[in-house]
Amino acid sequence: MAAVTLPAFADGTTSRAVVDLDTVTANVRALRGHAPTAAVMAVVKADGYGHGMLPVARAALAGGATWLGVATAEEALALRAGLPDVDVPVLVWLLAPGAPFAALVAADVDVAVAAPWAVDEVAAGARAAGRPARVHVKVDTGLSRNGVTPTALGDVARRLAALEAAGDVQVVGLFSHLACADEPGHPSIDRQADAFKVATDVLHDAGLRPAVRHLANSAATLTRPDLHLDLVRPGISVYGFSPGPLLGPPGRYGLRPAMTLQARLAQVKQVPAGEGVSYGHLYTTTQDTTVGLVPLGYGDGVPRHASGGTAGPGGPVAVGTGADARVLRVAGRVCMDQLVVDLGPDAAERAGDVVTLFGGSDGLAHGGDLPNAQDWADAAGTISYEIVTRLGSRVPRVHVSEGDHA
Repeated sequence: MAAVTLPAFADGTTSRAVVDLDTVTANVRALRGHAPTAAVMAVVKADGYGHGMLPVARAALAGGATWLGVATAEEALALRAGLPDVDVPVLVWLLAPGAPFAALVAADVDVAVAAPWAVDEVAAGARAAGRPARVHVKVDTGLSRNGVTPTALGDVARRLAALEAAGDVQVVGLFSHLACADEPGHPSIDRQADAFKVATDVLHDAGLRPAVRHLANSAATLTRPDLHLDLVRPGISVYGFSPGPLLGPPGRYGLRPAMTLQARLAQVKQVPAGEGVSYGHLYTTTQDTTVGLVPLGYGDGVPRHASGGTAGPGGPVAVGTGADARVLRVAGRVCMDQLVVDLGPDAAERAGDVVTLFGGSDGLAHGGDLPNAQDWADAAGTISYEIVTRLGSRVPRVHVSEGDHA
């Protein structure tokens, strides 16, 4: 992939998350290459993992995705309303009693039946909408989270078969979710695959013939071609991240992170040796030095657990560009609105200069010239998913593309 050219900062803007939509498109193309026998559902829940649901959805479709997936009813309805010109199946899977099934069915959203209570409610919603509900049965194969239990599946399948015969529902899918696919070789993966085969037989015994079976998340899409079935559901990999450290860097799979988080230094000043920096004085200067104030903090989604000094290694920040770029660490506590980096005694940076918290690389641990969100996850003791999805509304999203993904 060619390097992303970032636009100039807008006047008065102190921070931004630049999302390269062409990179999203290229990532989906790469995922199609990993799963050539299956269709691809791009998961765009949580506002497209913090990247912007609607522009990311269009970019994913441009890359060859033929399904879109979200978690909540609100997301599904917003996606349909925001893409009125796009004819693509949309699946929603996390619903509670009282969910707006009639509105979902009327909007042509596929809905998950993940618990026995949902059977009657989806049928009532279909009748209210005046059209059959397109249903995907979600079965719990060992995650012990959302999904119909194996003991309840037979009854649910028979009730759905009766509703299908009555014209209230159309059972088009069967799916489940893997617990440990990001740990290649974990024995639970094969156990869940076997349980999914049993669930398929249970539906068949009830007279149901779902056309679309889907089990593979990002990790299984990349590492378990035997589990691709009819449809794969990549999430974090759409945005250019490896699903877990055990799978290696994203570049190994032809992926690149699509988001670059940047800020402009709000202040640069000299601090003498022996001075504490930020709350709690977790970091103390060892020499006369220059510190830079970055106007991003946990109120913007930068994790407080990535504080530096005695708190830990600190999140990485790239200062400067090109051959002159330096990677520094957060000095002391991450605050609500700001963090500090020790620029060193010979710093040439000035207020207004741009620093990059993370961008489109394989990450420092894999020789990248910029930190990526996984580097911040490592510093904070979390996962890259959380780093990108937690960015708040104070950080403007700037979508860039040479194509038309608006």
